[in-house]
Amino acid sequence: MSGKSVKNVVTEAKDGFVGAIEGVGDIAGSIVDTVSGIMVRTLRGTNAVGGELLALGAATVTGVVAGVAEVGVAAGSAARSIMVGTLRGAQQVGKVTIDTVSTNAGALVRGTADVGGDVGTAAKGAVEGAIEAARDLGMSAEQAAGAAASGALRAAGDVSSTAVGQVRKALTGTISGVKDVLQQPFRSEDRKRAS
Repeated sequence: MSGKSVKNVVTEAKDGFVGAIEGVGDIAGSIVDTVSGIMVRTLRGTNAVGGELLALGAATVTGVVAGVAEVGVAAGSAARSIMVGTLRGAQQVGKVTIDTVSTNAGALVRGTADVGGDVGTAAKGAVEGAIEAARDLGMSAEQAAGAAASGALRAAGDVSSTAVGQVRKALTGTISGVKDVLQQPFRSEDRKRAS
């Protein structure tokens, strides 16, 4: 994968996050900038494109989630900040697409499941972070929310039917001013995965 294996990227992102956060008084306030910097370092040093680039970004998110858990912050509660930092960092290196938002939201949910965190809270945080970053990315809040919701739901389907239920529940209703982030196409996909 363009000189960087996914496993190495996950480990580097986790260690980079833990190293940057140790000794910081306000961990929650530092997450966005720290994650953004880690994403820039990971993506800038590669010639990956398309799916490879998305995989590197997702591996970075997975490593950051592991690092967040290691420093004692609940991954779900940090999800919004992780998502904003991820998208800002990716934007600094190149154009962020709907696929970037969706893939990183999915990685956030899977990573949270891996560390035993609340996937519903992580999914909602991913959508909130995507909405917050949308304008800077040249997307509407609805586009960003829909992409993040889709990625979160797909990832939950890879985890378990229980995770799908938790994500659906967390993403029902209005989130950060955006109504119905789970649109009909995602609901029918969700039913297929849950059965």
